[in-house]
Amino acid sequence: MLGLMNPSDRIPKDHPLRRIKSLADEILRQMGPTFNAMYSKTGRPSIPPEQLLKGSLLMALYTIRSERQFCEQLNYNLLYRWFLDMDMLDETFDPTTFGKNRSRLMTHDAAGRFFELVVEAARAAGLTSNEHFSVDGTLIDAAASLKSFKSRDDDKTDPPGGGDNPDVDFHGEKRSNETHESTTDPEAKLMRKGLGKEAKLSFAGHGIIENKNGILVAIEVTHATGKAEREAALAMLDGLNLPTGATLGADKGYDTRDFVQACRDRNLVPHVAQKTKYSALDERTTRHEGYRVSQRKRKRIEEVWGWAKVFGGLRRTRFVGLAKTRFTAQLIGAAYNLIRIARLVAA
Repeated sequence: MLGLMNPSDRIPKDHPLRRIKSLADEILRQMGPTFNAMYSKTGRPSIPPEQLLKGSLLMALYTIRSERQFCEQLNYNLLYRWFLDMDMLDETFDPTTFGKNRSRLMTHDAAGRFFELVVEAARAAGLTSNEHFSVDGTLIDAAASLKSFKSRDDDKTDPPGGGDNPDVDFHGEKRSNETHESTTDPEAKLMRKGLGKEAKLSFAGHGIIENKNGILVAIEVTHATGKAEREAALAMLDGLNLPTGATLGADKGYDTRDFVQACRDRNLVPHVAQKTKYSALDERTTRHEGYRVSQRKRKRIEEVWGWAKVFGGLRRTRFVGLAKTRFTAQLIGAAYNLIRIARLVAA
């Protein structure tokens, strides 16, 4: 039998992915000049970069754990094929296509540009505040085992026994980032979230939200160090160019004299949570009602990291290296914002 069918007809009219697709398609159209500069006009036709970016969005939206699993599901999932503008006869692309083209997308900062345009779309819709913001960081587990964290003076050979998973006894051994590094991912650093927590090989994720609707306006991934949160926060603030008098909420980890003074030098009001002792803030800041409001609103950024880790797949990076992890985090942040924008516009 011969049947004619449009994949769009099989998608419910009120499906939430319809609004997200409309937003993503409009943003990708604006990125046309970037995509045109990425590929040579000669040679064999490649997979459109729009499909690769939208495929990465689907992986975050539907908690797909790997590119290979996504390509398998794309072969029979009509919803995914519709989102990528593929018909029933289009061949599913090979999962290695993501890896082969990722370097080109990273060279032209396609993920970063896509994230920026999503934020601009939120601003154009009047969904963001221009006065009140919050910042926070988190640790992203690296794709490396603690067994790979070895002294730089070692011969890098695995100890005998255990086959592919050798026996390693590092109890009682003093290990630090100054003397050791991972043989699997040298850019990952040994870090722990707080006192009493276990140390893991990690990267540091950082984000800034606006307090009106919790839209993520900046996201960054850096090496995990003791000062990474504050240094990355200042770098993101410089990129945002916030107006004079804007407030910045944060937890106690940002309550240091250097960070508070750096915010004031940028004409920002630091609404950081106070430490029990030796706080950098005094009643000139904390006596105002706006400070108490910022302390309530700043916790909304935990919703971003919660979604990104539980649903977006950012709890543990799938890639080796800082650059690829940053690329993935930007797309996951964009996916979170698209969900927020679609819901807010519909409401």
